[in-house]
Amino acid sequence: MSRAPSPTDRRIALGLGVLTFAVLWATERPVGFVRDESVYFAAAEQFSRWWALLFHRPASALSDAVITQAFDFNHEHPMLMKSLFGWSHALFHGLLGWVRPAAGFRLPAFAVAALIPALLHLWGSTLWGRRAGLFAALSFFVVPRHFFHAHLSCFDMPVAAMWFLVVYLFWRAEEDLRFAPWTGLSFGLALATKHNAFFLPVVLTPFGVVAAWRAAGEEGRRVLRRMAQATVLFVGYLELLLLVNGRSWIVTSWQLLSPQTFGVAALVVGLAALSFRLRQRDPAAFVRLAPLVAMGLIGPVVFYVHWPWLWYHPVDRLAWYFDFHATHVHYAWTYFNDVLRAPPFPLPYVFVITALTLPVSLLLPMGVGLLRAGGRTLGDLIPVLGRRVGAGGATEWLLGVNALFSICLISLPDVPHFGGVKHWLPSMPFLALLAGREFDRAAAGLSAALRLPPTRIRVMSISLGAVVLLPALTLTVHVHPYGTSAYGELAGGIPGAASLGLQRQYWSNNVTGVLPWIDASARQGARVWLHEVNGLSFRDYQRNDMLRADVVPAGGPEDADLAAVQYHQEFREQEVLVWQAFGRWTPSTGLYLDETPQVVVYRRDAP
Repeated sequence: MSRAPSPTDRRIALGLGVLTFAVLWATERPVGFVRDESVYFAAAEQFSRWWALLFHRPASALSDAVITQAFDFNHEHPMLMKSLFGWSHALFHGLLGWVRPAAGFRLPAFAVAALIPALLHLWGSTLWGRRAGLFAALSFFVVPRHFFHAHLSCFDMPVAAMWFLVVYLFWRAEEDLRFAPWTGLSFGLALATKHNAFFLPVVLTPFGVVAAWRAAGEEGRRVLRRMAQATVLFVGYLELLLLVNGRSWIVTSWQLLSPQTFGVAALVVGLAALSFRLRQRDPAAFVRLAPLVAMGLIGPVVFYVHWPWLWYHPVDRLAWYFDFHATHVHYAWTYFNDVLRAPPFPLPYVFVITALTLPVSLLLPMGVGLLRAGGRTLGDLIPVLGRRVGAGGATEWLLGVNALFSICLISLPDVPHFGGVKHWLPSMPFLALLAGREFDRAAAGLSAALRLPPTRIRVMSISLGAVVLLPALTLTVHVHPYGTSAYGELAGGIPGAASLGLQRQYWSNNVTGVLPWIDASARQGARVWLHEVNGLSFRDYQRNDMLRADVVPAGGPEDADLAAVQYHQEFREQEVLVWQAFGRWTPSTGLYLDETPQVVVYRRDAP
């Protein structure tokens, strides 16, 4: 079977992408500014000024001092998306004046998020048919939390899109060599989006190597053995350095002229030379290995070139970057009335939260799809099971491993557990793809059971799809724009999740629910304390006409006229401080979702 989608499915995928972009744009205005997003707004503006300087005075812009000054802010993340945010804001808001400031920043996020439904349809329709592809594409964005994150000028949804793009192109490249360079380029863009992408080689290398080994002749396998020996030699070399100098030395002492750099350079040169030899001796094996070769050669170059902050100090700054994320701070997070503050974290946490936040009508096909993929992959290893459930093959393994990898990675007890579903979003498109297959099987089974004529099957499929997707769509519409508060039926909805002692929200975006009341009720020049809203977000609410320009941010309840308190279990003392400072215990208003308090507002009595 060809892995290329049909022209009709390519057009449908394009339409799905355009529709997703349009819907996100049409619904972005009420979405609040999360803490991280306002930081990225500021970084994007700063970066766009550097790009303008590069255009007008390149010699000055390219100096080490100017680059450090321009990019030192928020250098814990790469700058691809922040540059896109800044360019978009400068063009569509600053130059053309077509959109408000926030929309100017967010437009690239909508465009990148729109890749997901397009790719879901391309892949699903190729594997199992148009019905499966359409369901997979639609099912991803009717999940409330997915829909919320797709609005933000952040990196969680973009890296999920980039991860999915890399794996899809890798799958295409193993059949068609022309896709190998695109796989390498997309891997570089994924690295330039967020650090999650550094795990992609860990996931994809076994697939490329096994496929190459199966396709190789004797000469090809000889070259592959040498490549494996070179890799093992490199790992042994690193282990020797670690044993001699200690575990932290290999990163903290990494310099441009160092044993570490020599080892990496020797590995890259050696594997590249062996890859080109494989291409000459065994082209069939090389085709399977080519996407990995392209990822290794093109990806790091794209990552380095895209980020000026690395240009003059590549080794020590890259070492800092890895160390920052390897030792990331642990934010408090409420889980069944326990405030998780430090590891070890509960092993089932990610699986439980995924089940409780997904609508049941989508959780079931995703779960069944994952179980079917697991059974079929085991069928490849156990012949007796394979005869009962069917064999999976490489594609089944690829989908199943990617559906579980991010979920299992975040499940490790020492990995920070916070942020709801956003940290394992790269797994979710693969679960949606597997759900598409289950929907197609269910629709086919129902058609056969009802003995429907061909002319009625399409109507039945649309009706069944509407029944399955409607609960998720209803919940998304109901909770928008407060997507981080959404819980599915297994949690009992938002009230049930509160009763279970689960995190009600995160970041500070839900404050938009009380801003209109503050605008209408605050006196001229009032001092307003928005708990969990940083100064950058406060500024962004004002410059986007969501909060009056005359009100002043207060440092705390003690010097505030109005106080809006986010409901977080770890911050319950903040409301007590408001009671003490204001001398009152009854809120003036608040945001209540299904009668569950999210944000409460107190007003100090006039003197």
